[in-house]
Order: sequence, then structure tokens, then C-alpha cells
Amino acid sequence: MLRPALPLNALRAFEAAARHQNFTRAALELCVSQAALSHQIRGLEDRLGVRLFHRLPRGVALTDEGAALYPVLHESFDRIAASVARYTGGGVREVLTVGVVGTFATGWLLPRLPAFEAAHPDIELRMQTHNNRIDLAGEGLDLAIRFGEGDWQGQVCTPVLDAPFTPLCAPALARRLRAPRDLGAVPLLRSYRSDEWPRWLQAAGSDDIEARGPVFDSSLTLAAAAAGGSGVALLPLCMFEQELAEGRLLQPFAVTLDLGRYWLTRLRSRAEGEPARRFRAWLQAQGG
Repeated sequence: MLRPALPLNALRAFEAAARHQNFTRAALELCVSQAALSHQIRGLEDRLGVRLFHRLPRGVALTDEGAALYPVLHESFDRIAASVARYTGGGVREVLTVGVVGTFATGWLLPRLPAFEAAHPDIELRMQTHNNRIDLAGEGLDLAIRFGEGDWQGQVCTPVLDAPFTPLCAPALARRLRAPRDLGAVPLLRSYRSDEWPRWLQAAGSDDIEARGPVFDSSLTLAAAAAGGSGVALLPLCMFEQELAEGRLLQPFAVTLDLGRYWLTRLRSRAEGEPARRFRAWLQAQGG
């Protein structure tokens, strides 16, 4: 036997109230009175036979049942909004969801996005930043931009940009560094890729130096620590051109080393759609 459908307005009222944890703010968002919103939620609770909120002297709090229902409704309303947004302006806009390693996003992609949007107004690009560790299938991404050797299993990998690494640091610290061997007397800020400093030091003829210093999971935080004077960071030079131009970071040595490159990846099991193909072609043209 089919159960009667739940009223959409009541579900929307509950989702807004759960998100705000406040009936007044939810009512303002939905342009209804607080009394009307409260009545809708009470009716929904009666239909479901459970309490969704604890009514407190000051505000409300989700019950266990409300906490279980909220993420389902929140995701559903988000998906509805995303689908409707595709038809903005009377034409269909294809949504392309891309995971982007944060360094590449801020240091290279963001300044170029207006050019992509102007050339492809029918593609709605949605970006999620990550720290180079990402699950395309698990996170529902069409594509991902990451740094490495391009050997990720089960994925099609397209090279986008070479990015040689070199030490960068704050100006005050750079003045103390006359030769690579001087790095032995300062903290060397490290990433989770433990082979980077040893490889660069070997290329610079100073492989007797042991890299010691705090470890970071992002080149962005590495760069921020280096600019703050915490030590010397090994970073992809082309991603920090603005910091170099503004003098917040300096390059004390000319030695650079290829430790990988930036790649555009997609699941081999998933066919490349037209928006993904066009984004890939644009990236390759920009990076070349």
C-alpha cells in the first residue's frame, strides 16, 4: 500500500530549520512567519510519528531522528537546485565537477578561469580543492587535477603542466643562504613526499645534509610557513609567481628539479563527456 506523499513545504521547512538550528532564521530564508514554519514542522512530525527537534528555552536541537533525516533532505534539495541551475537563462548548462589540488587552484587555475568561462559559457565548472589525495569515484568527481608521476591505477592521465621545484624562503632567511650547504643550518620545511628534499639536495651537490623540519600536507601551507620565516620550503616555482613578485618569497638558489608534474585525471571506466573533453583541451592549450 502506497503511503501518502509528505508535503514538500514541510520538508523544506525542516531542512532550513535544521541547517540554521533556528526557526526564526529559517522562516526569514523561506519568507514565511515563524508560526507558519513551526506549524509545518509540527505537522511533519505528526505525519512521521517522531519528534525531529528538541524545543529548548533558547532555540532548538535536532533529535536523533532529525539528525538522520537532515543530510538526506539537504543533499536532495542541493541536487534539485543544481539540476534547475543548468537551465539558467533558458539554455542547458552542463555541470563539470573537478577536484583540484589547492596549489594549482590558487597559483595557476583561478587567474585563468574567466578566460575559460568566456570561451565556454555553457559549462558550469564546480571545483573542490584537495591536498593531492583524492577518490574520484567516492567523491563524485568528473575529473581531478593532481601532482605526481601520472601513474594512478585505473585512470586516464593527461599531462597539463611541468612544475620544477626549488627552495623558497622569506627574504631575511634568504640573506643567510650563500650556497646550498648553508641549508644544513636552517629548518627545511617538508611535505609528506619524503624523497623531495633528498633528491634536490643531491642535485645541488649537498646530499650530506639531512632534511629536518615540520611536515605539511599542502604546498600552500608550506609556502605560508616559509613566507613567515619558519624555514625553507621546496616548492613548484611557477605556482608562487605572485609571492615572488611581491617579495614575500625569494629563490636563494638557481637549482631546480623535476619531481613530477600536474595531471588531469579521470576514471578509465567512465567515458569522457563533451564538457570534460573541452576542459581538457583548454587546459592543455593553456599549459602548453
